[in-house]
Amino acid sequence: MAEVTGDGGSAATAAAGGSPTVKSIFIHPIKSCRAISVSQAPLSPTGFVWDRHWVVVNSKGRGCTQRVEPTLALVQVELPMEAFSLGWEPKKTSYMVVRGPGMTTELKVSLTKPSLKSDGVSVWEWSGSALDEGDEAAKWFTEYLGKPSRLVRFNEDSETRPVDPFYAPGFNVKFTDAFPVHLASQASLDAVNEQLKEPVSINRFRPNIFVDGCEAFAEDLWKQIKINECTFKGVMLCPRCKVPTINQEDGTHGSEPTATMMKFRSAKALEVNPTKIKGRVYLGQMMVCENIDDGWRKVINVGDVIHVEEVFASYADVAV
Repeated sequence: MAEVTGDGGSAATAAAGGSPTVKSIFIHPIKSCRAISVSQAPLSPTGFVWDRHWVVVNSKGRGCTQRVEPTLALVQVELPMEAFSLGWEPKKTSYMVVRGPGMTTELKVSLTKPSLKSDGVSVWEWSGSALDEGDEAAKWFTEYLGKPSRLVRFNEDSETRPVDPFYAPGFNVKFTDAFPVHLASQASLDAVNEQLKEPVSINRFRPNIFVDGCEAFAEDLWKQIKINECTFKGVMLCPRCKVPTINQEDGTHGSEPTATMMKFRSAKALEVNPTKIKGRVYLGQMMVCENIDDGWRKVINVGDVIHVEEVFASYADVAV
């Protein structure tokens, strides 16, 4: 893939439309459940701390997502705010609280790691063991979804889940779909909403970093950015699945915004290399953070300036 060299800063600034900043940070502790909006979030080698650490699995151990269980969108998750402080470690009294419509009780899940394990857990192409949060959590999600379910936590002590090495060799995730960090911008959302009869919220697209102060779709061409001394590399445009068509307020499914976005955000419309999976649209950039390891921690804050250091020359150079 081609890249801009030399005075990357000036080229990047032009592409980004000024000095963009971090508008919001979203963490999704349980895969496919509601996000938590936080003012700061520490990074780990697999992405933001607490992001997609848990997943609900069915009776076969397969991870459940909104694609099959859209009412997961209505499950609210709460973590103690101190959990997003650098270096914080959970105590025995530290809990994740889970609530759902129609549920008479809330679920409290200890943030200390459980001792029970579940084998045969799978999320997309990955399978392995996970930490099982026990019968109380299983009963809660079984009642909520109306079918046998369990809540499991990624077992980082014994398991790794590599990302596609073609795009980002050497990086791992927990229960995130593909890559550690997803970034999208307010301007891109606005540009999509201008084409829709009924505007949608950014929660349809479930990014981690929501950006303000750049031009619409500028983030598509961000090859390298720096936020608070953390260097992020753009890996690929984010192909959107069924989830953006699920109303995050009531769990219902429709055709928008995907139907409209097919006119101007498909691989054909963008003139990028066609994906093997047809009918997809793109919004946001998938990223990895390069200077993160087990002994190094950094925090991203709302309001942090995003320094765009390198950009792709055109959409023809962007991976999909």
